[in-house]
Amino acid sequence: MSRQSIFQRPLWAAFFAFTAAFLWGWAYPFIKLGFAEFSITTDMTGSKMLFAGVRFLLSGIIILTIARLSRRSFHFKLSSTPFLLTFTLLNATLHYAAFYIGLSHSQGSRAAILNSLSVFTLVLLACLFFKSDRLTTRKVLGCTLGFGGILSLNLGGEGSGSFTFLGDGMIILNALCGAFAGLMTRGVGRRVDVFVGTGYSLAVGGALLVVAGLLLGGMLPRVTLLGLFYLSMLIVISTVGFALYNKLLTCNPIGKIAIWNSLIPVVGAVTSCLCLHEAFLWKYAVAAGLTTAGIYIINKGKK
Repeated sequence: MSRQSIFQRPLWAAFFAFTAAFLWGWAYPFIKLGFAEFSITTDMTGSKMLFAGVRFLLSGIIILTIARLSRRSFHFKLSSTPFLLTFTLLNATLHYAAFYIGLSHSQGSRAAILNSLSVFTLVLLACLFFKSDRLTTRKVLGCTLGFGGILSLNLGGEGSGSFTFLGDGMIILNALCGAFAGLMTRGVGRRVDVFVGTGYSLAVGGALLVVAGLLLGGMLPRVTLLGLFYLSMLIVISTVGFALYNKLLTCNPIGKIAIWNSLIPVVGAVTSCLCLHEAFLWKYAVAAGLTTAGIYIINKGKK
């Protein structure tokens, strides 16, 4: 009888998925606090990409170092390179270029809830591509409620925030990149050790962001110990979050794991309001409530 991996055991899988989602929720305030501490303003696109690149480059190097020390295989076929490179662009470079630009033009709490679009998109895409994820009435109802929560963000007057391309538009693009990267993760696991693949994607994706940031004239205007602390926390979040999440996606039904990312907007909205002193608008509660209800309905239907 084959021994079940710890990542496939229901309680451990739930714990690891919760840990990844909880950590990613904290990224929202830490990024905005990091921008402020490094004196990166909203119009400094190159500096944002440089900041993001340093984060993911170092995170990838840490994961690859741990993989090497634990004697994991780094081997993959040359024919897998295009697939892995596409995954890298979606999982890191394009994903976080859009995220950092969008977050700097939007409130952290608003962006956190809007980013939950990736959860429902991934759930629906998984139903199309994997037999282990079947489209059910519960999933349709849950996704409908979730999208309703996202749409509710645009309710209210001008003072409560409205759709902007550089703000909400970039966050939506980031969410879509994340969803398609999640869909590709199982394929990554078939081509290379998933931890090694995760490390490569973050390191290479981060390096591309650094190069793009420098070409756009990016720089870190001010470096302080507090700023380095925020950057270090973001590196930890990426390292632990991606390592756990990508491994879980390779050995569990994708929808079952992706569902847990519904916690990200809740954690992100609350921590942004607490750490950044942002006003918690009534529509955030409505959006979070609808999103959570959608997630509960989808999760309840899983056996």
